Amino acid sequence: MTADLPEYELYAIRYATREARRADHFIGGDPHDAPMPMDYFVWLAKGAGRVVVIDAGFTEPVARKRKRTFLRCPVEALALFGVRPEDVQDVVLTHLHYDHVGNFHLFPHARFHLQEPELHFAVGRYMKYRQLAHSFEVDDVVGLVRLNYAGRVNLLAGRFDLAPGIELRPAPGHSAGLQFLRIHTQRGWVVLASDVTHYYEHMETYRPFTTALHIGQMMEGFDLLRAAAPSMAHIVPGHDPEVMRRYKPPRPELEGIAVRLDVAPLE
Repeated sequence: MTADLPEYELYAIRYATREARRADHFIGGDPHDAPMPMDYFVWLAKGAGRVVVIDAGFTEPVARKRKRTFLRCPVEALALFGVRPEDVQDVVLTHLHYDHVGNFHLFPHARFHLQEPELHFAVGRYMKYRQLAHSFEVDDVVGLVRLNYAGRVNLLAGRFDLAPGIELRPAPGHSAGLQFLRIHTQRGWVVLASDVTHYYEHMETYRPFTTALHIGQMMEGFDLLRAAAPSMAHIVPGHDPEVMRRYKPPRPELEGIAVRLDVAPLE
């Protein structure tokens, strides 16, 4: 029963950004030559005596390499919520692209939850193609392989209930093992889409993002998000700066740094 589930606090932490144009974000381009910046987030769920970190962001050296504007270390930013990385037991990796996994090494005791096809893809035959490999950092992938040998990676084969009120659901397309989360909060089930939809506009218009492994599965991913959420207002995209405008910061001093997703969005 839903009434018996814990209600988690849920936060989005903005750690980097970059300038971009609309044509960068839609397969086939876009007729409007307008700016469309991209933000980068990690997420934090707290409740029922449990702390779950969702994704690990990228490091400052990778930001320089890829010409991203690095605002803060996302793992250090957990201290703003009273969370120490050495105390984190569970990190969900939605996929292995560079902007979602790069600080894995800063969680010395965590177990990492990842869909198994993602790891297979990242070490498989398609990585010889630059167009597919460019979204990965080889040191991140090798690091996850080492963690798997150390028994610290929980490789999943489909839907997985991490804890009461925290569900992991596969939605490949953008990558081979992409997954999103369904988290129970005080406003009901919130769907953290990660890169199943980068922006609100992708899922609203069914126009997929430019980095795609399987376009048809990306389109099906939009359907999976809608089916998992009580309403469109309960879906949170993975990279949209609009998230920072639609939700309130947890405290005034965190304006522009983090927002609460477990409360209703602003009108």
